[in-house]
Amino acid sequence: MGVCVTEVRETGPFERMVTVTLTADALEKGKKSAAARLAKDTKVKGFRPGKAPLKVVESMVGAAALRKEAIDDALPAVLSQVLTDADLTPAVTPRLADLRDGGDEVQADVLVTLWPTVREVPEYAGMRIEVEIPEVSDDDVNGQIERMRNQFAELEDVSREGFDGDLVSVDVTTSVDGTEYAAGSARDMLYEIGSGAFLDGMDQVLRGVGAGAIVAFDTVLPDGIGGDAGRPAKVRVLVKQVKAKRLPALTDEWAAEVSEFETVVEMRAELAQQMTEIRRRSAWRHVEDGALSNLVTALDVSIPDGLIEAEMDSIFHRFAHRLEQQGVRFDQYLALTGQDENAFVADLRSQSALNLKTRLLLEAVADQEGITVEPAELEDAITALAAVARVSREEYVEALSEGGRELALAGDILRRKAIDRILDLVVPVDAAGSEVVLPARGQRPEIDEDGDASAEADPDDEDGQKPVEVET
Repeated sequence: MGVCVTEVRETGPFERMVTVTLTADALEKGKKSAAARLAKDTKVKGFRPGKAPLKVVESMVGAAALRKEAIDDALPAVLSQVLTDADLTPAVTPRLADLRDGGDEVQADVLVTLWPTVREVPEYAGMRIEVEIPEVSDDDVNGQIERMRNQFAELEDVSREGFDGDLVSVDVTTSVDGTEYAAGSARDMLYEIGSGAFLDGMDQVLRGVGAGAIVAFDTVLPDGIGGDAGRPAKVRVLVKQVKAKRLPALTDEWAAEVSEFETVVEMRAELAQQMTEIRRRSAWRHVEDGALSNLVTALDVSIPDGLIEAEMDSIFHRFAHRLEQQGVRFDQYLALTGQDENAFVADLRSQSALNLKTRLLLEAVADQEGITVEPAELEDAITALAAVARVSREEYVEALSEGGRELALAGDILRRKAIDRILDLVVPVDAAGSEVVLPARGQRPEIDEDGDASAEADPDDEDGQKPVEVET
């Protein structure tokens, strides 16, 4: 190929600077390849697309431009061969650090980032992780019952002013730059005072006013209302009616009507037991967080800057995509959250380094424990994720293939199994150091502490596998 490796030198624990030389022969091949490619995109009178001679193409685009294209064409193939010969596998796309064009030959310095290796996995078997499991008090149970009563409350019109917990029927007119903003306006909307559920500032102006009142306030459009989050707006609210909640009496008859229990006493006892189980099961998340935090802190590994920057790019790309879907610009997000760009980037770098160290840790644990991903496990995950994405399994497999996500999905499963193995071996303890027996992992409570039926994990949860987007 007309290539010689000038030097491979270590610039960091997992970085190599590779200097390669493109000889005259390699440059000539690159020039021919570049000319053929450029001829396809350039209309040359008298020649069919892609058939113009090299000299003709060179005269049209210029010798300097053609040489640059020749180098760009020749270098990737040359570098690929060099990396194979040197037994180097880049973790991210190699980066051109310097280029020296000497006329007959060209020298290129290319920075190659390698995937770090973990020499020693911190000890996790027997690691004691303190976990707090708050006791369920009478007040907790009372709060749960009050939420249930609110669900079955009836509304009645009242002639007094409205306060927190009351509902008001209102007409809301929101204006942006003097023009009514439809997404922030509503007619005959039933709004609960104190809920903070619509526009910032609305609760404050509605407290203490009755039917017939007209109130106005300034606000900023929030996420989820139209595509102009962050824009200032003026709001006018007409209060048409105040409605008070009439809660059902807490009687055995009511308990029997809305639940499987015959008495309030039975309901309270069962609620207390269920809430205790919920808290004990949620304790596993605290054990997991504590174990991973301890192990990542103890992990002795250096993360190359190139890898951190690639992870930063990946996180920011996903984040920017979510902002775009919500109609929010990045500068608006910074303004809404009170951050400056430097602080955001610093946090992004810190999170990226943590992500990479956690991944390295879990993959090292999987290797140490002999954990693998069986084909059946991957098949089950694909079937489940296709159901979450609401597409056929065949469509999902195709989307995985097009997005190059097969290996990533297998990696997600592998790391989840590594976490499960760690949790099998750590020891949950209370503040006094006594071992705590927690329920088996993976069980689902019948209700959550807001009174809702429990659901499977959010498919967009960063701790689980995420369904890829599929066009249908």
